[in-house]
Amino acid sequence: MGNLKVKKSAAKRFWVSGSGKIMRRKAGHSHLLGKKTSARKRRLKMSTPLTSDNASRIKKILRVG
Repeated sequence: MGNLKVKKSAAKRFWVSGSGKIMRRKAGHSHLLGKKTSARKRRLKMSTPLTSDNASRIKKILRVG
């Protein structure tokens, strides 16, 4: 049987933190930034962990433990 490959599209969007959580970036920080407040842009820059039901699905795609 061949090697199981990682979905590259998912690998570019999600990563595993040091504590083992699946992390993601927040949407909305790529364009139309002039109308957004500085505080909102600062919050959008931060990464956030996936919810548990989504994390289990992404772990299968990323082939993580």
